[in-house]
Amino acid sequence: MAGVDPARLDDQQLMRELETIHRTRHDTLLHGSNDALRAHNLRMAQLEGEYLRRHPRRPVARGRTRAGARERDVALS
Repeated sequence: MAGVDPARLDDQQLMRELETIHRTRHDTLLHGSNDALRAHNLRMAQLEGEYLRRHPRRPVARGRTRAGARERDVALS
């Protein structure tokens, strides 16, 4: 697997890596080989796992929870 171990990245480097991998996700899904998609999935999981390990109490937007989504659906009805 290519790339630096996410645990060795400082916070700024980790965020930059996450931004890049999320930006390239759609193109990899649509046009990448199966091997490229598998590598992308693995790297994304590593980077996101490291972010979550460092920020276990990150703020969660209410609209991103099941209850918040249900409230939004009711309001739109």
